[in-house]
Amino acid sequence: MTRGRSLRLALLFICAISVVAQEQPKLSRPEEAGFASDRLNRITQFFQSEVDKGAIPGAVLVVARNGKIVYRQAIGYQDREKKIPMKVDSVFRIFSMTKPVTSVAVMMLAEEGKIDVMAPVTQYLPEFKDVKVGVEKMDPAGGKPYLAFEPPGRAMTVQDLLRHTSGLVYGPFGNTLVHQEYNKANLFDPGQTLAEFVSKLAKLPLAHQPGTVWEYGMNTDVLGRIVEVASGMPFDRFVEEHVTKPLKMPDTGFYMDPAKLQRVAQLQIDPATGKRPEFGNSDDLTKEKVRWFSGGGGLLSTASDYARFCQMLVNGGELEGVRLLSPKTLAVMTSDQVPPHASRVGQMQVTQDLNPFPELGQSFGLGFAVRTDVGHSAVSGSVGDYFWAGAAGTYFWVDPQEKLYAVMMLQMPFTEAGPYRRGLREIVYGALLH
Repeated sequence: MTRGRSLRLALLFICAISVVAQEQPKLSRPEEAGFASDRLNRITQFFQSEVDKGAIPGAVLVVARNGKIVYRQAIGYQDREKKIPMKVDSVFRIFSMTKPVTSVAVMMLAEEGKIDVMAPVTQYLPEFKDVKVGVEKMDPAGGKPYLAFEPPGRAMTVQDLLRHTSGLVYGPFGNTLVHQEYNKANLFDPGQTLAEFVSKLAKLPLAHQPGTVWEYGMNTDVLGRIVEVASGMPFDRFVEEHVTKPLKMPDTGFYMDPAKLQRVAQLQIDPATGKRPEFGNSDDLTKEKVRWFSGGGGLLSTASDYARFCQMLVNGGELEGVRLLSPKTLAVMTSDQVPPHASRVGQMQVTQDLNPFPELGQSFGLGFAVRTDVGHSAVSGSVGDYFWAGAAGTYFWVDPQEKLYAVMMLQMPFTEAGPYRRGLREIVYGALLH
């Protein structure tokens, strides 16, 4: 290689670094947004101590208020075993933090008159026209439970899908006969299309009568297919053209350019098993490999990208002159949507602070859990704040009262992530002085 060519390549590399640096918004002094710097820096101390003792590989965290980013830090390792440091542009599997993005897409189409939120799901997906409700009964002769099938008392609606009151469930989240049927159906097949997924799911029974029970389930994946039908374009393309590209979220999508695979954050090896927890292989994340655009859990993103999505929400549906939703639509989405008479099924030991239960002062809107009461929950926050998390440890919340949001990106088993969600909340609100 000639010296001239080497110099040109070096200059190109420097320019590339400059572009990346320019894409990161300027940090503001915490005091400009009402925070105490020394108290906000406890975030670094908390997460670094967890890295040092081997509890987590690393994390990227962003906190903003009044449109000013006051904290942004990459801590620990993107891949502990390979000693690759975490970077602010590391890419994470955000799993169920996909749901708010999908829900925004649905409501954008509702604002265009292309989706009727109160309409039966069969208006868009006739595959569900014969769906039944599975009811467990006991065989008096053999003494074993069996499934009987009843017609739904009313049709499940798009609203039911958005708020998880449709009767669709996640198979691994329960052990009823209906949950077992879901587990047998290979619903998480990465090789299926959304149309094939819906065709498979529509043959299974509902676990509850629509509108009577809140139970977290495969609702948002069905919404992804409704977006396809209503918009006339593949779900991945709709999300890219109408959400991520307008919001300048270049690293958010259902797949990525192979050149970006080196930026994917990895879960660390579990010392108890000597293996890395199973959450997918980085080699399966390219466009050629992904067919199932899971509206419930398929997106990859970065802390900076998801921060832009959160800032759009804080702003009432708009960011830098680009409006996705009206403030009124967002207000409906982030209000309590669970029917007053509905019961709620959740895994208190697993989901803990996320459960939309009245005893926690929380409920569920259209795509988000929402805080309904200043009391009941032991976790700091404001009435009206809304939030959700992902299966591999990611988390965010938006506090409209304080015009604040926070994003936590880390990769670890979900069952162990609760202390980090709660710890981040307590440190952030503990640093907010006015």
